[in-house]
Amino acid sequence: MTSSVKNGPARDEVQAHRGASAVAPENTLSAFRAAAQQGAKWVELDVALLADGTLVVIHDDSVDRTSSGTGALGALNRADMDHLDAGSWFGGTFAGERIPTLEEALKVLGELGLGANVEIKQHKHHKSLDQLIGAVRAALQTRPQGMPIMISSFDAQALAAMHRLEPGLEMAMLWSKVPADWQAQLAAIPATTIHLDYRALSIGFLEEAVEGGIKVRAWTVNEPSILASFWPAGLAGVITDNPAAFLS
Repeated sequence: MTSSVKNGPARDEVQAHRGASAVAPENTLSAFRAAAQQGAKWVELDVALLADGTLVVIHDDSVDRTSSGTGALGALNRADMDHLDAGSWFGGTFAGERIPTLEEALKVLGELGLGANVEIKQHKHHKSLDQLIGAVRAALQTRPQGMPIMISSFDAQALAAMHRLEPGLEMAMLWSKVPADWQAQLAAIPATTIHLDYRALSIGFLEEAVEGGIKVRAWTVNEPSILASFWPAGLAGVITDNPAAFLS
């Protein structure tokens, strides 16, 4: 596939959704390594807090779906993570995979030469937004020098708080559909990027966004033909479980 945005995404605009989660268990170091092997330059990952304030890479508010254990994140501590198998549910070859902390993930991604799109998950058990944002910022400060980072969230307040602390980072607002006051919401953060459910894309919206200097990436798309008509209208990138589909 050509790297021209008129026909498809540029190579550095293909983000591996929770790592290359089509071929490895999501949000694990194995999935991040698989993303690098497929040629991705960016990994999208989710972060949330445990009861003791440890920031871990996981999508849900419990470990039930993606590990050998059960329990809400708000009832678990870092020591509990050591006893969980986060790979066997996906396949026997991944037995023993752990749920990484954000610091561990950033270290590996930096070694692989990948950037990280850190999606901040807001869960009910979190004590405060300040605690969550503070933990994210502290983890980011441990990353390898020069490692590219962007922040994304469905929570505009989380993005605004991160922007106040790290104004140099790209902030991406996550939406399942475009709200009527989308420009005002972005300006309030402020953010210049939207990560949008591909089912909510339209040519008219993309053209309006591009005219306003807003970058739009689509999630989560594993079949390139779905987005074929949107690249000429200005779609910037894609978040996908299978980066190889867009990089071959």
